[in-house]
Amino acid sequence: MGVSLTTSSTGVHIITWNVGSATPPDDMTSLLGLNVGDGNTDMYIIGLQEVNSMINKRLKDVLFTDQWSEVCMERLSPFGYVLVTSQRMQGLLLLVFAKYFHLPFLRGVQTETTRTGLGGYWGNKGGVSARMSVFGHTICFLNCHLPAHMENSEQRMEDFESILQQQQFEGQAATGVLDHDVVFWFGDLNFRIDDLDMQVVKSAIDNNKFSIMWEKDQLNLAKDSETVLEGFQEGPLKFPPTYKFDIGTNTYDTSGKKRKPAWTDRILWRLRATAPAGAAVDAGKRSSISGLTSGTKVTQHSYRSHMEYIVSDHKPVSSIFTLQFPYKVDIPLVTLIVADEWNSVADATAKFKLAPNYSRSSWDWIGLYKVGFKHHKDYVGYVQGLAVPVHIRASTVDVAVRAAATVAAAVAPAALHKPKRRSSVSLMVLHPAPHQQLSASPQCVQQRAAAARHLLLLRKTNTWRTQECDALLVTGHIANCCVFYLIHSLYCMFSRNEKVQFMMPSFSGTAIWFVQRAYFALSCFIKLCTL
Repeated sequence: MGVSLTTSSTGVHIITWNVGSATPPDDMTSLLGLNVGDGNTDMYIIGLQEVNSMINKRLKDVLFTDQWSEVCMERLSPFGYVLVTSQRMQGLLLLVFAKYFHLPFLRGVQTETTRTGLGGYWGNKGGVSARMSVFGHTICFLNCHLPAHMENSEQRMEDFESILQQQQFEGQAATGVLDHDVVFWFGDLNFRIDDLDMQVVKSAIDNNKFSIMWEKDQLNLAKDSETVLEGFQEGPLKFPPTYKFDIGTNTYDTSGKKRKPAWTDRILWRLRATAPAGAAVDAGKRSSISGLTSGTKVTQHSYRSHMEYIVSDHKPVSSIFTLQFPYKVDIPLVTLIVADEWNSVADATAKFKLAPNYSRSSWDWIGLYKVGFKHHKDYVGYVQGLAVPVHIRASTVDVAVRAAATVAAAVAPAALHKPKRRSSVSLMVLHPAPHQQLSASPQCVQQRAAAARHLLLLRKTNTWRTQECDALLVTGHIANCCVFYLIHSLYCMFSRNEKVQFMMPSFSGTAIWFVQRAYFALSCFIKLCTL
């Protein structure tokens, strides 16, 4: 959505779903609203519970991208959405997406996790959150999975209070969850319907008399008595209870347990309470005054379930909001200047200027991204620091500056053309497809072998000199980097160009040590073979 000079209007689409360890469905178009999208959604917030966290599956998700994140990125990236941040705690997963051109205005991104299972030692229950400043206003998204069963209503409230107390963020603007201008609380909150027996509940569902159940809903009842819920709002429950279904059907539980249907999956929001001007507020108590003196307004446009998804015993729930607030931020921290068209390597220069309030950090870097990139780690290459103009050469790309927890700047895609002549600075990019799996399939082996044969052929046909470059950039997973380290060694040995640099995206310390040792061993072997 466009941003005016006086107010910012931000569309937020929130989804919560207990997926019951299921794999993602083939089509999530309707859940994401992509089939009826009007272009007004600026951010997608996806909270999942009970994502498969078996040991073998969890280890695979650590090494690669988990299936749910991958599917969401695949569906949203073609529409210009980028994964801003994600947080996983066993079965709990929180994903935050935003439109590409909003990234410079999302700042101070932080995440937190709180375990409440087994007395706080196990993460099957608890909460994961992501907070950030959106156009200068603080927002926190909290995805929770609270204790199950009818009799545990008080335990659910105790766990929620524990999550709020334990989750503290760095910085003075908003240290706790409730200190943010706007809080969205959602997840499998597990609140049930009191007093009414199964037949009464099912009859009310069949006759669309949901108000009978509203009055007995544990969460609605708790709002009148629990101080911690003060200020939280929720839209009307005009859809059938979302729990519990026989998997693969729209039929409520027919097993021996015969769980009573309930609205366990909920989405609520809260505006930060502020005291009237001049009023003294007890530091130990939160003010009961609702609303914001800064004029923030939250409008809910829809609140619904999605009955067509049958892979879990829960139905997903979504809600679409518009956030309106006075516009505080209209200038990016870093302004990047890139030519619209590059006809030579000399044109491929990204220049930048810093805002007066921008504080440089040794963690700052300028990244090069393919058009349609999925997340901030999906870069083709990067240059550490913001010191000098950066010369780059690659296929059609986006350019962005990345600072700690902030995308400080972003520019539109640059149309690149083949250079007419060689310049003094060039870059050879060798990288596998994004998120390529670590496999030894015949196709992967053939591709790697072909790359090595190509380099050797250049040497034998005396055309190597025309193919020399000043830096060899490798991106991808560790195994691919090991293979390309070998290619780089061949490159250096046969070209006799010791100045050629090898650049690689950062991995963990252990991964870097492993790759460096492999590179050293391969280099020694090649030197022995070429003496």
